[in-house]
Amino acid sequence: MRRTLSLIPLLAVILGAPLALADSPMAMLTPGDIKWGDAPNVFPKGAKMAVLYGDPAKPGELFIVRLKMPAGYKIPAHWHPTDENITVISGTFNVGMGDKLDVAKSKAFPAGSFAVAPAKMNHFAIAKQAAIVEVSAIGPFAITYVNPADDPSKTASK
Repeated sequence: MRRTLSLIPLLAVILGAPLALADSPMAMLTPGDIKWGDAPNVFPKGAKMAVLYGDPAKPGELFIVRLKMPAGYKIPAHWHPTDENITVISGTFNVGMGDKLDVAKSKAFPAGSFAVAPAKMNHFAIAKQAAIVEVSAIGPFAITYVNPADDPSKTASK
């Protein structure tokens, strides 16, 4: 009887936790809760993006996004003003360093892999197969293409 009574407070805490967390600032998402939308026009067309945490536009604050890319998707050589932390969630994501997209100079990162693209380092990416990556960084998010002609936001406005 004593053991049963000692478990009652513990069970109350465990079972009540989801209700308490509903009003908490914790970000808790299942795959079905993730809201995907078209990636911003600074990315080549075809990708979807979801903001999981934070505001990518806010300076000095952590944000976490996911980018869902179809097979054959390519992001030309570019750089960011802050470190970009990349976790491959599904598929295989190729990343290479350099001033120009070159598949032969990329490395394949299968699901579960992690990579860091240091601030201001030129890099490029390819999803040979459909892939989802999670990116965490400090805002504001910015992307500068090595070759300005590769910037989809510039060609989209023409």
